[in-house]
Amino acid sequence: MHVRNVLIVLFMLPVAIFGQVQVADVFSSNMVLQRDQDIVVWGKARPGDLVEVYLGGHLAHSTATHDSVWTVVLPAQKINRTGQQLTVSCGDSSVSFENVLIGDVWVCIGQSNMEWPMRKELHWKEEMTVCDHPEIRLCNPPPAGRYVYGARYTDSLVSRLNLEKFYDWDAWFVSDSSSVSSMSAVAYYFAREVNARTGIPIGIINLSIGGAPLESFISKEALLSDPKFRAKVSGNWLENDALPVWVKERGVQNVGQLAQVPSDDTGPFHAYKPGFAYEAGIKPLFQMPVKGILCYQGESNSQEIRSVNEYAELSALMVSDFRKNWKTNDLPFYFVQLSSIDTTGYKSQFWGEFRDEQRKMLATIPFSGMAVCSDIGAFKNVHPTNKKSVGERLARWALNLNYKLDVTPSGPLALKAVYSRNQVEITFDYAHSGLKTSDGGLVHGFSLDGYNEVEASFFKGKVMIPVRKKPAFVYYGWKPYSDGNVVNAENLPMSTFRLAVE
Repeated sequence: MHVRNVLIVLFMLPVAIFGQVQVADVFSSNMVLQRDQDIVVWGKARPGDLVEVYLGGHLAHSTATHDSVWTVVLPAQKINRTGQQLTVSCGDSSVSFENVLIGDVWVCIGQSNMEWPMRKELHWKEEMTVCDHPEIRLCNPPPAGRYVYGARYTDSLVSRLNLEKFYDWDAWFVSDSSSVSSMSAVAYYFAREVNARTGIPIGIINLSIGGAPLESFISKEALLSDPKFRAKVSGNWLENDALPVWVKERGVQNVGQLAQVPSDDTGPFHAYKPGFAYEAGIKPLFQMPVKGILCYQGESNSQEIRSVNEYAELSALMVSDFRKNWKTNDLPFYFVQLSSIDTTGYKSQFWGEFRDEQRKMLATIPFSGMAVCSDIGAFKNVHPTNKKSVGERLARWALNLNYKLDVTPSGPLALKAVYSRNQVEITFDYAHSGLKTSDGGLVHGFSLDGYNEVEASFFKGKVMIPVRKKPAFVYYGWKPYSDGNVVNAENLPMSTFRLAVE
């Protein structure tokens, strides 16, 4: 991450000559620092210079190394809803950040559905009048090329295709109608719900990139460490058969014909290049403790069956790498299952398979949770505008697992299907209070062995399907635009699934 010069007059002048202290760009007034963990502040200064950091009655110091880097560690603090001043000093140079809170920091990754701004969200007109939340703070650095699709990059965009400038780190903002309008709607509703239920200040860092494949958020080192994924970082990524086709097509449109794009041994720099978003946005934050990760991603990895079948393992690799580098083995990872869409004419035909692959991630990634959203999809649009339900459903996992509130985190999740006496009996998690249909009508969405829909009924939180002989598999919500209508007592939708019948 590049750093912000704190002496405006000397903005473009070398540190070695003028010696002003610099602080990493993620720090600004109005930010949230993670509670209950050491507070790490870092930046640059002249080699050998003493840097002092003061916050909340605590003073700590460090000396800049030979490569100008300094890091100061302050003791952990409890929740603090009163704005504090964070001051960094080095000789005659100092900078102060005002109105800093101590709470929980959540990092958001994904593609356009996570990026989707509040001003385009279904409930924006109502929410804009009530979105002043002084304990919710937003950091929303736009990546180079945001909202530029299917077009050649301009010279100004190309100039930002490097690790220091790719994310335009600006500042943290207090939640209000002005700052929230461009913020991730999913992240905002998550923060609003968690803050309302817990009273803990919530900070959001949004690193999502429209269209980005999961590979962009995974380190090159992690991909190389797994023989199954090593090929993803071999050779020019624009010609790499191990990557999603659509992703490469978009990369070629943006930078494929440009001669001056920065590059390395795996091809030109771009938001979709494997490991690029990781290096530019995630890796620089590893010194900064965070509460957890929120992810809404998958559309770009759903278009070939190979990409679908590897997605759960690829996600597990990413999360494991995050946890290792943040030094937090139980770092929460809450993700959104793809919603519903009519894929006729759309590149992906595998949304049922993909949603089921995401469901399996709950068993393979510890300390994870999945927000089911197949009930709020848009028939012909990959961007459903109801992000309120998405954010609130993600919040349920955090409220249940991290904040220990009595909140049901999910709709029904299938556990097993058993054949006995001419019927298939399906049991579920999160159905202990019973099942029902969302519209009060007949049950829809079940099929056997991939054929036509079959009748189903409820009995004590289970689904019963009459059959003449034992089927091999039972499916639910398998159509890309699902007509499944089963919910639990909390009106949370059942996840898509395919289960082998025992």
